[in-house]
Amino acid sequence: MKTYIHARLSKEDRAILEDLKRSTGHSESELVRRGLRLVLAEVHPKKSALELAGRSVGKFKKGPRDLATNKKHLAGFDR
Repeated sequence: MKTYIHARLSKEDRAILEDLKRSTGHSESELVRRGLRLVLAEVHPKKSALELAGRSVGKFKKGPRDLATNKKHLAGFDR
């Protein structure tokens, strides 16, 4: 089920929306949806692998240090 919204735009915002419609070929609805996703990405940015790993980073003292670059460790992982 789709939801409809009503938004009041200033003359400047309306001009920006019209310019974006002309330059991108997208509808007003598509531009608003994309704008919402951009704001969401600003508010809740994706975490890096380091942030996701959290406290486990640096926890392991043993193991190969050249795991990603030494060809013997990459055997069997053909592209």
